[in-house]
Amino acid sequence: MMRHAVFLNYIICIVVACLRVIIRAEDPYIFYTWTVNYGRISPLGVPQQGILINGQFPGPTIEAVTNDNVIVNVINKMDEPFLITWNGIKQRKSSWQDGVLGTNCPIAPNSNWTYKFQVKDQIGTFSYFPSTSLHRASGAFGGFNIAQRSIISTPYLTPAGEFTLLIGDWYKLDHKAIRKKLDSGFSLPLPDGVLINGLPKSATFTGEKGKTYKFRVSNVGISSTLNFRIQGHKLKLIEVEGTHTLQQLYDSMDIHVGQSATFLVTLQATLKDYFIVASSRFVKPIRTASGILHYTGSKTSASMPLPAAPSGQHHWSMLQARTIRMNLTANAARPNPQGSFRYGTIPVARTLILSKSEAKIAGKRRYAVNGISYVNPTTPLKLADWFNISGVFDLNTFKDKPSATSPAVFGTSVVGTTLHDFVEIIFQNNEKTIQSWHLDGSSFFAVGWGSGKWTPDMRKRYNLNDAVDRHTVQVYPASWSAILVSLDNKGMWNLRSAIWSRRYLGQELYIRVWNNEHSLYTEFDIPENALLCGKAKRP
Repeated sequence: MMRHAVFLNYIICIVVACLRVIIRAEDPYIFYTWTVNYGRISPLGVPQQGILINGQFPGPTIEAVTNDNVIVNVINKMDEPFLITWNGIKQRKSSWQDGVLGTNCPIAPNSNWTYKFQVKDQIGTFSYFPSTSLHRASGAFGGFNIAQRSIISTPYLTPAGEFTLLIGDWYKLDHKAIRKKLDSGFSLPLPDGVLINGLPKSATFTGEKGKTYKFRVSNVGISSTLNFRIQGHKLKLIEVEGTHTLQQLYDSMDIHVGQSATFLVTLQATLKDYFIVASSRFVKPIRTASGILHYTGSKTSASMPLPAAPSGQHHWSMLQARTIRMNLTANAARPNPQGSFRYGTIPVARTLILSKSEAKIAGKRRYAVNGISYVNPTTPLKLADWFNISGVFDLNTFKDKPSATSPAVFGTSVVGTTLHDFVEIIFQNNEKTIQSWHLDGSSFFAVGWGSGKWTPDMRKRYNLNDAVDRHTVQVYPASWSAILVSLDNKGMWNLRSAIWSRRYLGQELYIRVWNNEHSLYTEFDIPENALLCGKAKRP
């Protein structure tokens, strides 16, 4: 009898161990159901039509942990097709979930679609927003935070708490009115204000004196670089768009459109309240939003004046950008040093020089890259590629370098690359305004900035050791920015201006990362719930 009991216990132990293995084999799931509809909002004191998610403006914050599976059922209750893109989420092996018109058919009014993706091997501060029809100008944006797994150490002590701050410019016109202006040939006007978490004033963040807090800050605006600062407090930069940085102290930081940064702030000042400020840069008049850092127990309101913005302009900002460096000794989402990827020793397979321009095509104001003003085909590029549909795009329309003589034309720009190509991309800005550029599917090393026209000799200035690995880079007026990127994520990926009026009027393209192997190790098959449109249909 004893032997039978021992044997039974042995079998139970084996079964329990196997169940634990099975249970642990799949990473956790987090689920969201979002209803997107119009609602009346008045962020600047003027009633206007906004886009709400579950009745919220801004939308709810996604809180995930590295390798979580994220399921978001989006129900579109608006009168226009709609998509959400996940800014900085790499969508490993699955551009099907990227949420842009080059990869997804839009969600039709009064219908829904469910995004299913994994935040694979990522940590950091990100955001989401609509990618369609200037909807981003009316709301439906929010924070997307990915915490490090508990088994992976962080290069700083655990803070007492954390706050998500969405800063961005704002217009009293809704997206339909802005779209009408742009379609009529007018340029985007200066914004009417700046918001912090949907408010021009009074967004409040509370902490205890003597403790340290994490501030996750994302610029979710559509046109303006913003300077972020906290009265009487230093900002210790710890992470930029998924990369741990050298922990340097700043009085303030320029955060460009589409960018995110994470700071530690220690509440060690006198017990009172302090202003948190986000103000526009490089334009006049300056637009400013203010929030409140409230010390627990404080009975003293924040006192004027607001902390001053930097006196330096583009050159100051460029010098600051060069101080942001990768922390080579920190773990990333996996327990390996970030610096183990020695990008400066990898041969460059290809160089793209992207020159941006304004042009008139068919009597309309447009923006172009290397002479091509992008037009979305009715069939998403990814579907055309998957189903081998001809006539949607080709790989010969777009050239690696700009032409000095050819006039700008409409086109569907797709750059063909091979999986694991290591590519150098130069963003050349010949205009008088600052630009911002974002790449889906991969992060890249922002290795250099400089004034004037880029030449091969500029490579001597590159940071080939500890440049920060990020997804959005600013390009200063009459200047260039250089990035290096390992295209190790198979799919169709959007490279776009983060200045939303420019993207709407043609300043974007796609990078096709491809090899001829059909394998789930390199790319997932088309999802069972994929929406089909245009020429695409299941065989």
